Amino acid sequence: MSELCLDVRNVSVVFGGLVAVKDFSMQVKKGTVHALIGPNGAGKSTTFNCISRYYQPTRGQILLNGQDITRLHPNQMAALGVARTFQNLELFNELTVLENVMLGTYSHSRTTLRTLLRFNPREVVEYSQHLLERLGLISYSNIKASALNYGHQKLLELARALAIRPNLLLLDEPAAGLRNREIESVDHLLRELVDKDGITVLLVEHVMQLVMSISDQITVLSFGQKIAEGPPSVVQRDPNVIEAYLGKEEAQYV
Repeated sequence: MSELCLDVRNVSVVFGGLVAVKDFSMQVKKGTVHALIGPNGAGKSTTFNCISRYYQPTRGQILLNGQDITRLHPNQMAALGVARTFQNLELFNELTVLENVMLGTYSHSRTTLRTLLRFNPREVVEYSQHLLERLGLISYSNIKASALNYGHQKLLELARALAIRPNLLLLDEPAAGLRNREIESVDHLLRELVDKDGITVLLVEHVMQLVMSISDQITVLSFGQKIAEGPPSVVQRDPNVIEAYLGKEEAQYV
């Protein structure tokens, strides 16, 4: 049995004449936290969208647990155990906090979406409440998602993703806009999801405090190409990474 959860092979993405990602490869081991980082415009979101099947690669191949998913549609990914959050919150603001999480269970439900929300099957409600309890949101169950503060909305989106019962969790900037205490909570939760639940986590993140603390492996993109890869202790000292973030002139003084 392969130890790889995700295997991205020589993926390129071209929009018109613009090469957004070029010959990108990355392997994500099962039961690890793998970070994909890089300066703004490096190609991280494009790569993320290819993996979650929102974008179609121009060239290359993407394997999930050994299965070629390169031609699958986004709505097929949940059934394969892939869940994701978004850089810009994608909540149903007029639904309650509990209802938002319940929607995440839909891919495993044998009923229609309307029936799921109207009749509230007990097992769905109980599992959704369990996730809210775990993320510290249970007291907000019956209020609208729009009434939550930004940090709690980020946690709610994570809870909804977990409701899919994923084996691969794709997180797009989970710490963006959070305070230090909230970042520490996310750090603890992600490590728990990996160590206790066996979930593999791939995250795009700019908050280096979280990236360096939580990651087992880091892949660095710059101008659509991989420039470094390895554990945090190696990546943070890599001259190419320092130059990509600081620029060549500043990097020589580091």
